[in-house]
This record gives sequence, C-alpha cells and structure tokens, in this order.
Amino acid sequence: MSGGCTNLKSYGCLFVLAGGLMAGYGLSLSGMVRPEVVLSFLRFEDMGLLLVLAGASGTALLAYQVAPRVMRQPLAAPVFSVYSSVLNGRTLGGAAIFGVGWGICGVCPGPAMAGLGAGDGSLLFSLLGMLAGAYVQGRYFGEVPLEAARNRS
Repeated sequence: MSGGCTNLKSYGCLFVLAGGLMAGYGLSLSGMVRPEVVLSFLRFEDMGLLLVLAGASGTALLAYQVAPRVMRQPLAAPVFSVYSSVLNGRTLGGAAIFGVGWGICGVCPGPAMAGLGAGDGSLLFSLLGMLAGAYVQGRYFGEVPLEAARNRS
C-alpha cells in the first residue's frame, strides 16, 4: 500500500483528517489564510500572528511532552516515535526557498489549502507552485528518487 497513512492504524486516516480540519479552522479563524495578513506580519506591521505561533507551539510542545508519558501508545499509530532531522546545507537551502516562496505568495502550504477550502480561488496558483516545487525536490533532490520509490512498491 502506498500513501501517507501506511504507518497508521486502519482508522488513523480519520484522525489525520480530523486534525487537518481543526488546523484549517484554526488557520482560517486566525486570518493566516489571508495573504495580506501574513504579508503584514512578515513586514513587521501586524504581529498578531505571533499569538497563533505561540499557541500552536505551546500545544504541540505539551502534546509531545505529556502524551507519551500518560498513554501507552498513540491513538492512531502502533508506537510513539520522533522524526529526526538533520541541519545541513540542503535543509538550509530548502528553508530559504520556502521562505522566499512564502514571502512572494503570502501563505505557506497549510493556510493555502485552508484558504482554498474557504473559497479563495487565487490560492490555487500558490498551491500549484508548491506542488511543482515538491515534485522537483522529490524527483531530483530527494533521498529516494521517485522512480526508485515506485519500483519498491
């Protein structure tokens, strides 16, 4: 089986969907789906999105620190695990490209999807650009090129 839900229990995709819907609602409520709000934040004119960042970071920190201590296993996965990342030139280059793209279109992927769902059709162009960038990264710069991944499955 391929796709993003392969490591989850059979109903895990429902948890992912519910989490995505809650995140999208939160992003819509905070105004992050409106590029003019995000661009105002990036120009240091409206720092209200810092509250969104603090709330999201605090909630994630609490969940990552508390949940493994009070639960035997996650609700939708067999075990708790930590994704380890490496800070290297590729990560810094990718972060720089992401930041430039964020500054150009005014939204990052999550708010773009939420904004598209809220009816802002102009965000479709931003999402298509993000998908094209993700495809190019995966096709030419990913650790496992797409052809090799297809041959494995």
